[in-house]
Amino acid sequence: MKQLTLLLTFTLLTACPKHIDSKSVDRRAVRLLALAPERETTRITDRAEHLEADTDQERTPHIVAVGETPLLSAEGADVVLAGDEAGTAGFSVDNCILLEVLSEDGQRLGRAAVGYLNGLAEGKDQIDLMGRRAFKFEANEINLASLVPEKGRFKVRATVLDIGGVGQVSDVFLIITPRNGAGADDLRER
Repeated sequence: MKQLTLLLTFTLLTACPKHIDSKSVDRRAVRLLALAPERETTRITDRAEHLEADTDQERTPHIVAVGETPLLSAEGADVVLAGDEAGTAGFSVDNCILLEVLSEDGQRLGRAAVGYLNGLAEGKDQIDLMGRRAFKFEANEINLASLVPEKGRFKVRATVLDIGGVGQVSDVFLIITPRNGAGADDLRER
């Protein structure tokens, strides 16, 4: 009887399937912005009239470049920025990138700015600054996972803004990488 109980227990424990998330996404790299070489601010005619920069220079930012991804899904994944498709190179921007996450129907779900600026506002709403205040960022330093929806599809629109001097941006890729769930599975098996 004792052997039968042990055999039954062993069978039940080994028959339990490991939890596998069927909605996991594959790694994907999407170009968000193409290289826009350095230009003097006075030569950049497009302006973001709806935005105001916290600066002692021009308060209305100039638009250096704009990029937008196709519809993406990132369930259970990190969404990071890098300067190349492999996700190994950093990127640079002067002054900042306004990142807007849009739903399938174009509604804005979230936004943040990355780069070298004191602050950015749209009307009375302050736009969150993500990461450190800098012109150059390491690959994968900026993670947008907190901005993108946990479920469903979205787009990311990037607008490079300059507030005086010169404006530029390097290539910027959005890299979607599934999070490593091995640690959690290992703990469940103990």
